[in-house]
Amino acid sequence: MTPADWIDTAAVPPRALPDTVVAALAYLSEALGHAVYAHWTLARIKRRYGSLAEAKAAQPVVLKLLLAHDGAVEYWERGRLRTVSANQAPSPQTVLARLLHTHRRRFRSGASYGKEAAVPAAAQATGPAAPSSWLATHGPAELAWLARAGRFAQPHAAANTLGAADDAQALALFLRERAGRSPHTLRAYGAELRRLMRWCGARQLGPLSDLKRQQLLAYRHALQHGEGHTTGARPPRSEATRTRALAVVASCYRYWYDTGYLHANPAAGLSAGSRARAGFAPTRLLPPALLAACDAWLDAPEPDVANTLTAQRRRAIWALYRYAGVRLAELAWSAETGLPRLEAEAPGRWTLYVCGKGRKPRAIPLPTPCVAVLRAYRCARGLPTEPPVHEALPVIHGHKGEALQSAGLYREVKAIFAAVADGLQAREPAQALLLRAASPHWLRHAYARTLVVDHQVPLPAAQALLGRASVQTTAAYARTDLSQLRTFVEQTFAGPLQYED
Repeated sequence: MTPADWIDTAAVPPRALPDTVVAALAYLSEALGHAVYAHWTLARIKRRYGSLAEAKAAQPVVLKLLLAHDGAVEYWERGRLRTVSANQAPSPQTVLARLLHTHRRRFRSGASYGKEAAVPAAAQATGPAAPSSWLATHGPAELAWLARAGRFAQPHAAANTLGAADDAQALALFLRERAGRSPHTLRAYGAELRRLMRWCGARQLGPLSDLKRQQLLAYRHALQHGEGHTTGARPPRSEATRTRALAVVASCYRYWYDTGYLHANPAAGLSAGSRARAGFAPTRLLPPALLAACDAWLDAPEPDVANTLTAQRRRAIWALYRYAGVRLAELAWSAETGLPRLEAEAPGRWTLYVCGKGRKPRAIPLPTPCVAVLRAYRCARGLPTEPPVHEALPVIHGHKGEALQSAGLYREVKAIFAAVADGLQAREPAQALLLRAASPHWLRHAYARTLVVDHQVPLPAAQALLGRASVQTTAAYARTDLSQLRTFVEQTFAGPLQYED
C-alpha cells in the first residue's frame, strides 16, 4: 500500500496521507507534534543552521556523527527520538510503517476505514472496544432484553441529543463517556448494571428505561436488606459498597435524562451520595518517612542504571504521581483528548493538563522538584527540555509502543514500592509490609493530605487540584490527623478565660 491509502481519522474532515513517503513523514511530524525522520549531511546542516558553531549548539549528537560518517539520521521509535549514522538507520518506509502501526487507532487503511464508514450510525453507537466488549459478554436473551425502549424513553424525539434508539445503545454510550477511560471503572460499572438487570429479570421487569420510581426504590430496599441471592447476584456486604452500587444506577439514569434519552428521571434521589462523601475517611495513607525513603531510593539508583532511559522514566512516573496527585488512569495517554499534556508558561513554570472523571479537564501546576525530574527525562528521550506550545506527545513513553498505559504505570510504581520494601525488610518489617500493600492511588491520598493537613491549603483550592466533585471528600483528610485540631484548641484556649461581672 502507498501512503495515500492511509486515512488520518483525527483530521476534520478525515484526509488521506500524501502520496510519497517523504511527504507522508513530514505530515506525520506536523500531526503528531514531534520530529519523526530527518536525514542529515554536512551540506544540509550548514544550510539549516548557517555555521558549524550554531549546528553544534543545536544538534551536538548529529554533528558528532557527521564528523565520522557521510550522513546521520534522526528517527522516532518507541517514544523517543533516536540518532544514528545513516548506514545503521532504518529506511524511511520502515519508520513510516512503524508509526502507522503505533498510531493505528488514528491512522487507518482506506479499506478498513471504508468498512467502518459503511456501518450504520446506530451500530457505531456501541462506542469503543471496551464498552462494546462489555455488551458482548451478554447472551442473546439479555441483549434482546436491552434492545428495547420503555415508557420513559423518547428515542425519536428532537430532544434526544444522545441519538440512541434503545437501551442497549444508550447504555453503551453511557459506559463510553463515564467509564471508557479506565478498565477498572468499566468493570465496576458493568457489575452494578448487571446486578440491576438480573434483579429485573427475576421479577419480569424492564427494560431499564421502563422502570418506575417505586420499582427502583424496591431495588434499593433489596440491596439494603441483603436480598439478592435468589437472583444469582450477590448483594453488597458493606454500606459503602451498597452506596456505590446505587450511585452507578443513579448516574446512568441522570445521564440518560440530561442527554434527552429519557423524558423523566425515575432514579432522582435514589443514591445518598452526599452522605457517603460526608462519611469518607481515607485510610490508605503512607507516612512521610516512607515517602522520603522512596524519594531517596530513586535519587540514588545503582551506578549501572543511573542514567538510562528506563531509570529516568521511572523517576518521571514517580514524580508525577507524587507531586501532582493524579489518578492512575489520568496519566495514561489518550489520542482522542490529547491528554495528559505538559505546558510551560515560563521557564520552570510547568502545568500538567489531565482528563479527570466525567471527562473534565484539569490543570495542575507542577512544583520545582517535579519539573527537574521531567526535564532530565525529556533530555533522555531526545526531546526539548521545555515542552513546546501545543505539544501532542505522550508524557510517558512505552518501550513497546507509543505510550505507557495504566497497567504499565501501575507496575512501575509497584516496583518502586517493592524495591524500597526489600531494603526495609530486615529492620522494619511492618513498614515493608505496608509498602508492599500500597498502590499508586496511595500517592494521591498522600498528596491530598500534604495539601490539607500539612500546609492547610484552602479546601476549594485543594478540591480543584484533586479534581474532586465534593469539597466534603477533600475535607475528610483533615479528620485523619488530630495534631492540627489539637493546635487549634491550644491556641484558642492558651490564656486564662476572662469573665465580666
